[in-house]
Amino acid sequence: MYYCCGITDKGIMPHNEDALLVGGEVLTEGNVEKHIAPPFVMAVSDGVSGENAGELASRMCLDMVKDLTDLEPDAMKESIMDIHRRLSEYSKEDTESRNMQTTLCGIAIGENGRTLAFNVGDSRLYRFRAGELRQLSRDQSFMQLLLDEGAITQEERKNHVHKNVIFPALGNLKNDPTIDISYLEDNMEYGDVLLLCSDGLSDSLTGYDIQEIMDLPKGLPVRLSMLVKAALTRGCDDNITVAAVVYEDRF
Repeated sequence: MYYCCGITDKGIMPHNEDALLVGGEVLTEGNVEKHIAPPFVMAVSDGVSGENAGELASRMCLDMVKDLTDLEPDAMKESIMDIHRRLSEYSKEDTESRNMQTTLCGIAIGENGRTLAFNVGDSRLYRFRAGELRQLSRDQSFMQLLLDEGAITQEERKNHVHKNVIFPALGNLKNDPTIDISYLEDNMEYGDVLLLCSDGLSDSLTGYDIQEIMDLPKGLPVRLSMLVKAALTRGCDDNITVAAVVYEDRF
């Protein structure tokens, strides 16, 4: 059994272009908390800023992801590419949503307990284990490319003029996205927390900031709320979504 909770918040923005999927439920505002038996999917989508109808792209994406039943890597990759094509086709027919795009970052936990991670864009997956936070996903962004090449530092990344440039996301009309998908190296252990978030959180808080809050002796929903509040205090000017899943073999 797994305990899941999450928050998606528009922050200071007029509307929310993020969306959150927990089990079969998609949220575009508010909180969710539930116990779930596998198999299930949890994911975050973030409508790409600068393009049309980001809130529609993220919601449509997760509405399709929630209906996926084959959670094996090849099938999931094919299904996510099909979602990309369906978003593209929709936006071709609707001028108000033309070239709408969204990120997608999530996990699919099978009946055998294996955890499949998938990512397109710069939303993130972390694991918090024994007091330490580790980023498991890799940002598909220009900033990550510069970091890999040693051209910039993590500190320079925060205020870089191209900090919001990501590679083709789901729905891109010109190029197909790259879908990163693989099983985690090991299954979740009792007490592990897998954390998903949109870049509203990860752009505002460092990994150490997140780790400090996650290490507090408070309930998981309280800690997630503290993460959102900390991001807003740091001047976050984006929507914020964060969700967590804990393995509870004693439940």
